[in-house]
Amino acid sequence: MLNFFRSFLKSKVGAIVGLLVLAVIAIAFASGDIAGLRNSGGIGSGGAVATVGDESVTPDALDQGAKRALERVKQQSPTATMKQLLAEGGLEQVLRGLIEGSAFSAFGTAHGIAVSDRLVDSELTQIPAFQGVDGKFDQTVFRQALAQQRISEQTLRDDIRKNLVAQQLVVPAQIGSLMPQFAARRYAALLDETRSGTVVALPSLLFAPEKQPTDAELSAFYKSHTSAFVRPERRTIRYALFSDDTLKAPAAPTQAEIAARYEANKEAFAAKDNRRITQLVVPTEAAARAIVAEVDKGKSFEAAAQQKGLSAARLEFFSREQLSSQFSPAVAQAVFAAPLGKLTAPQKSVLGWHVIRVDEEQKTPARTLDQVREEISTQLAAEKRRKAFTDTLAKIDEQFGDGANLNEVAQSLGGQVQRTQPLTAGGAVYMKPGETMPAELRPVLATAFGMDQEQPQVAELEPGKTFVVFDVTDIQPSAPAPLAQIRDDVRLAWSIDAGSRAAKAAALKMQAEIRKGRTIEQAIAASGKKLPPPQQVSMSRPTLAAALQAGRPVPPPVSLMFHMSKGTVKVQSAAGERGWFVVLLRDITPGKVESEAMIRSAQTELGQQLGQAYATALGAAVRKDVGVKRNEAAIKAVRDQLAGTAN
Repeated sequence: MLNFFRSFLKSKVGAIVGLLVLAVIAIAFASGDIAGLRNSGGIGSGGAVATVGDESVTPDALDQGAKRALERVKQQSPTATMKQLLAEGGLEQVLRGLIEGSAFSAFGTAHGIAVSDRLVDSELTQIPAFQGVDGKFDQTVFRQALAQQRISEQTLRDDIRKNLVAQQLVVPAQIGSLMPQFAARRYAALLDETRSGTVVALPSLLFAPEKQPTDAELSAFYKSHTSAFVRPERRTIRYALFSDDTLKAPAAPTQAEIAARYEANKEAFAAKDNRRITQLVVPTEAAARAIVAEVDKGKSFEAAAQQKGLSAARLEFFSREQLSSQFSPAVAQAVFAAPLGKLTAPQKSVLGWHVIRVDEEQKTPARTLDQVREEISTQLAAEKRRKAFTDTLAKIDEQFGDGANLNEVAQSLGGQVQRTQPLTAGGAVYMKPGETMPAELRPVLATAFGMDQEQPQVAELEPGKTFVVFDVTDIQPSAPAPLAQIRDDVRLAWSIDAGSRAAKAAALKMQAEIRKGRTIEQAIAASGKKLPPPQQVSMSRPTLAAALQAGRPVPPPVSLMFHMSKGTVKVQSAAGERGWFVVLLRDITPGKVESEAMIRSAQTELGQQLGQAYATALGAAVRKDVGVKRNEAAIKAVRDQLAGTAN
């Protein structure tokens, strides 16, 4: 269930740098000084969990990092718990990330890598969480986001600075890695290979004991497998849906309001001169000039970059001022001096050396008040509707705060209260396979499973258009079902469990017989059971990859064949202890490499992986250089605190 957690946290150094500042909000700045949490009954000051150079990774940082990670996991798996996260090695992965971030920061600082406040400001404005409805940085949204996450502005700036230092260290280690052609050719052939083999299924129930379990055996099995019979928490949601059509229409914008808005936003209506660009950033001037030279000889910009294992990024429109603040004045001057379709001369910024192609120019003349009067009127009308909408939500929230119940508020708005069937945390209707909650309530499901009973709330569903008032009732906590109510289910589980153990023993015996030279038919006959006929299976790697990408199930034995050597035999369990498989891989047919394009594509892909390996090695070297000391006792204290087992 926590595969999402694994994939979220298993980021190598290069992946961390790739996310850069945009990931800071997502991981809630776990490595920073979480404002307001240091003295709120946390782990305490019992010593750092790790020391990285002269910097300490505090117990609170690790504690809050794990909690934030769990919150992120719950967005995909609402029923995930801290104990499950700890069991999956989540705490160790959070700690590893904190150590790695601190190590790069310390190493970069020691070697004179600095990040200016201006560059930090530039990165701040690009974080989506801080942008308003117009897609631009909004100071109010920024403050609200920090308050919601309980993070200080200085903490955010420090984390951005750390990420930028790490970027300047890691990017040069990754860029330009190229795998040799002979390795790429072998890899390209592997991508199109086909594997064939034989699969024998041994169903658990076929090996289950013929006699029924005694009451004592059934009771003992139930007690030792209680977690398998836990009923999920169920909640009933009461709700009433509303749209902006039910609200009183606000007054139309006046001419004075329109004129005032024009005066306040004259810059938006001024003449504009922007450029759309395609950009490549490399670590050295020599690398940049080599790219320019290849393009001058007739090669496309994209092809020249790809041949070196890089990718030219197509960006949006920039003004001269934006380019200057985000990169450097030299970059801005070069872009606005270059003809359309041509490369600029390489220019330097704190990120490296820029090679830029100017793709398009966007020039618009200034507009007068009369020219934009209707546009501003429409904008103001929409803002007034939005304000009326948000004011209504705020008023409803006040009513709930003053003690009004769901029915009273719904009636005052002319709405009808409805009730869902008992729901699980995933939105399924309890004990009714295939039935799910109303789709329009999906955005409030997580909130409904975190709130108290009959404590109504209001939530926006479609921004500015629809909202819902809701509460929860009939909360049935998660608990094991009584044995008396599920005796037949427990009896079946007992049979499957016993049969699975016997089927495993038979599968291992069959594997040993085949390895000794017996045929599959002889091994099946020796099992003493009437097994299903062996299945001949074959699949190409592209078919496997397509199925996995599309989310289609791939039989476990077929997937296993792509992890085996030719002529080997392996044993694998079926899902839910339903049986075992004996898998014999008979043949591997390599794919045909029919074009140089396939080899170049493989070189690019492998080059990226090679760059990732270089970055990982750099990370290990940085940690060794800086010096890392772990405090296992302090780490255990954090783990026990999170698991609820602390003394």
